[in-house]
Amino acid sequence: MTTWRIPVAIDVQPWFADHCFDGKVVLPAVETMTLLAAAVAGTHPEIDIRVMDNVRFTRFLEIPVGSTSVMALIECCQHENGSIHAKLLSRRQFKVMTRLQEHGEILFSPAGEKHPLISVCVSESLVAPEMMIPAEQVYRELVPFGPSYHTLQETLHLCGQEAWGRLKAPMLGIQDRARELLGSPFPLDGAFHAACVLGQRSADFVPFPVGFDRRIILRPTQPGGSYRTKVQLLSRTRDELLFDLHIFDDQGQIFESVTGVRMRDVSGRKIKPPEWMRDKN
Repeated sequence: MTTWRIPVAIDVQPWFADHCFDGKVVLPAVETMTLLAAAVAGTHPEIDIRVMDNVRFTRFLEIPVGSTSVMALIECCQHENGSIHAKLLSRRQFKVMTRLQEHGEILFSPAGEKHPLISVCVSESLVAPEMMIPAEQVYRELVPFGPSYHTLQETLHLCGQEAWGRLKAPMLGIQDRARELLGSPFPLDGAFHAACVLGQRSADFVPFPVGFDRRIILRPTQPGGSYRTKVQLLSRTRDELLFDLHIFDDQGQIFESVTGVRMRDVSGRKIKPPEWMRDKN
């Protein structure tokens, strides 16, 4: 098993300022995935970065106000079977020492591994939705991100344990080989927003993604593209909600699927869903 670290300067994009938590600008989880995938692709072209396993978002990476870049480390560990476990780290200065903090991790496997075919029904339920929430209201009252991250469009439909929504990838982003393979990060971010809203129906906290089991990108989403998402709540406990989600086009072609999405409270119960969202049943 071989381990190495790569210093990386994360360019702070103007739209990051719209991604805030607790009054602080934080790196979006979808950007963490892109950073790790690009680093692995740059050194190990045999790895299929379109398949991500055992993904964890451990801690927000704060972006200081006014900064144009943030220094971090990418740690890679290659296993005997060729898979690579990549982590995003940063150094935090304490009074007498510096410590490494972990922000996210992904397991990547060599290309050629067989993965189960994705089969999912992407036809909306014929049952009338229990709740329909305009996208403007979602971002005003339920998912407090700025305009650059208002990826959900039109009306979000909630029906039982499912949410259905339309996604619009803005004409933002930077292109390189890795990003061409992965597609725009915004549609997945918007699908997480739909899961956050659906979760607020049954949880007494506002759920944020803390990890998932697997992401498979079959077709890269494109800046400016319009997509749909289906989010399904699989199970819930007092502290965690579990979802599957899919992103597809109007013809039903799957672009990407994420299974076993774990969402938890990351605010210490300081952020609560509005009373009108709670399922009274």
